[in-house]
Amino acid sequence: MKIILDLCGGTGSWARPWKQAGYDVFTITLPKYDVTRTIMNPFSIIFRGAPKEYLCVPIKYIYGVLAAPPCTMFSFARTNAKTPRDLQEGMKCVRACLDIIWKIMEVKQDTSKKTTLLKFWALENPYHGFLKKFLGKPVFVFDPWEFGDGYQKRTALWGHFNEPKKKPIPMTQEAKAKAKTNSFLHTLGVKFDHLKSKDIHPEYFSKFDRQTRRSITPACFAQSFFEANKLY
Repeated sequence: MKIILDLCGGTGSWARPWKQAGYDVFTITLPKYDVTRTIMNPFSIIFRGAPKEYLCVPIKYIYGVLAAPPCTMFSFARTNAKTPRDLQEGMKCVRACLDIIWKIMEVKQDTSKKTTLLKFWALENPYHGFLKKFLGKPVFVFDPWEFGDGYQKRTALWGHFNEPKKKPIPMTQEAKAKAKTNSFLHTLGVKFDHLKSKDIHPEYFSKFDRQTRRSITPACFAQSFFEANKLY
């Protein structure tokens, strides 16, 4: 049994290749579960959600963690929002994700080994944002087109993982023009058929607004990340 924790996973697009490969994927995302409401002990993580809704995940089987905390408070573009920027509020979710990751690695184990229980972890957020000022220089930075997804969205990853190999497919002039107008809605080179599957919460694919589209992890990058970090 190998578990992938998909924290703040939204549609579950980043973890989808792992699920397709047979890993046990637990997507911890609102409104069902909240990463900031957890109970942890040396053996398990209990995620609390709606009233009487609990999910218990055994720590010893967790192979990797994917984390994509909301970027709304960190975005440089947040200048005219009705709700003022609140970095303290934004960091609550980031802190919760990191605390879960660290607690997994702190579990007592064979000290003769030079590895931790967790094989990899990665935390994602837009590159052009305030989170860099909190977490420092990202481990890995990419644009979706560098993996074959035909659009731009500079993205940063922090963590400990094998870097996926970039296979750039240059954007078309049409795609570049749309990106410059800020009207590009995350559709080129991405297939959304999987969002109709039963493992995706309907509250995400039914609304499918611009913000949701842009938050979806690009499919080709997700596959490349899986290939670089899967269990051989």
